[in-house]
Amino acid sequence: MSGRVDEGVVRGVLESSHRETCIRGEDGKEYFAGEKFWQGYLLHWTGARVFARRLPQVDYDTGKRIIIVWPCGDEPRPPYMELYYNERLVKYPASIFGHNAINISGTVYNFSHLINENEAISEEEYLYRPALGEFAPSPHTGRFSVSDRARPYYDKFGRNFMRTIHVLHVEGVDTGRLTEIFSAEIDRIHRTPPPAGRPDKYRDFHFLRRSCTTIIRDGLRRYGFSAIRGVFPRDMFVSAAYEILGSRDHSIRARAYCMEQLKVEESPYSAATPLLNPLNACRVRKIYGARALKG
Repeated sequence: MSGRVDEGVVRGVLESSHRETCIRGEDGKEYFAGEKFWQGYLLHWTGARVFARRLPQVDYDTGKRIIIVWPCGDEPRPPYMELYYNERLVKYPASIFGHNAINISGTVYNFSHLINENEAISEEEYLYRPALGEFAPSPHTGRFSVSDRARPYYDKFGRNFMRTIHVLHVEGVDTGRLTEIFSAEIDRIHRTPPPAGRPDKYRDFHFLRRSCTTIIRDGLRRYGFSAIRGVFPRDMFVSAAYEILGSRDHSIRARAYCMEQLKVEESPYSAATPLLNPLNACRVRKIYGARALKG
């Protein structure tokens, strides 16, 4: 995690018993006692050191603001970039090739054909939002549903609970420049009028020319990683990792690894997509052989 501790964030141990659940703060006090915690957090992090805070969104059952919990990490961390390849969601045919996103020092830039999924959000929200309220799958279908506009279910909770995520972690890049590039892309998308009759869609989205993969690929090319290729999420990820891990710029430090899916009942196990470029089948073995930071 980024190590950023925002106002309203509590740090402590997640405690749960038959009586109640709370965060036992470092000051010994109980925080959020008697409030609703998502079961996914209790399954994976009971007894662990965590951060917690309230989100603006509310839980549909209680009407109270949702509590997000995420694991404490090593801090402070130097500026960094993380490129993500998210494995495919097996219950959604549109997810057949998986998904890419990019994290710039704790802000994740996400691009999609849906307007509300084109966003720049905190790392903890992208990875660890609970499956409550609008983030949850519909209790009727187990999937995305906006049939009730007053209580939409976007099925958009923490991606690490939904999928295994392949990560390219890079230090030594100009994170200010990368932030400018991808913030401008988000602004451009939200300035674009939607197609007639489809206010929920991004009009210029195109699977081959302007997608989650190609927007990030082209942004990294503009930054200077000119050899990155690919129009499909896993192939682009492997191409980027191959170029950056093999960079002769000694100021760059990088490693590739997998962030295994944190399995919860709301989501089946994700699945990796095949590599469509034969060169990448050879490259991928070298990429995951990089066990330590390069440099």
